[in-house]
Amino acid sequence: MPRLFIVATPIGNLSDISARALQTLRDCDLIAAEDTRVTRALLNHFEIDTPCVSNHQHNEENRAAPIVARMLEEDLDVALVTDAGTPCISDPGSFLAKEAAAAGIEVLAVPGPTAMASALSVSGFDSREFAFYGFLPRQKRELSEKLLAIARTGVPIAVAHESPHRVIDLVSVICETLPGCRVSASCDLTKLHEKTIRGTAEEVLAMLRANEKAEKGEYCLVLDLHDVHVAEKKTASDASLEARIFEQLMAGRDMREAGDALMEQGEKRNDV
Repeated sequence: MPRLFIVATPIGNLSDISARALQTLRDCDLIAAEDTRVTRALLNHFEIDTPCVSNHQHNEENRAAPIVARMLEEDLDVALVTDAGTPCISDPGSFLAKEAAAAGIEVLAVPGPTAMASALSVSGFDSREFAFYGFLPRQKRELSEKLLAIARTGVPIAVAHESPHRVIDLVSVICETLPGCRVSASCDLTKLHEKTIRGTAEEVLAMLRANEKAEKGEYCLVLDLHDVHVAEKKTASDASLEARIFEQLMAGRDMREAGDALMEQGEKRNDV
């Protein structure tokens, strides 16, 4: 019976790959990779010649069924990998895992590096309860709304990824939206120039702005929301239109953005 192995690969330091991961990559019949070029470089480093097929975010929904059909027809063991870290966690792979499980194929974890767990472990925050959100919205209005929704869940720790080119914008919006939030921002985890900065959102923002190399390396941010208190979201029946406009302005929107948001909620343009 074929098997699908979900194999974690290094997020930076190649020494972090496990002996079991290497053995799995050698022994399996096929590797489903997010980017075959990246995976081939890893395989070449460890002198592994297992063939690869692509399985990335733009093709995995259509690629999963044919891979599973081939596994069943040829009795193949397949290893699923992404460019770095653990597949299916803010990375491609979930479609293939779901399709394989539905077909009765055993899906097995070969655990290893993940940026989320690494960032949590070095944050210094009480991380016994947390939620992971991957990449947050890019637009300021949607980002503010998402941050407020995260704070209202009551889960005290939130983890998110961000690109180096947008990390300053993200922390700026955190400062505006979540007063009292503390942040641990980790960059280049496990690599030679790994760096983690910690403090209030305002302190972390200042450190990022002062670092001329801040726009290099991927970031994983841990938000400590223990001391963050935001107002409960009000419905139209709970607050006046004027109060709801004020709430939008306090969330960092300008007057036009506030008006657009309320009209999207069903308010008439003339009333707004």
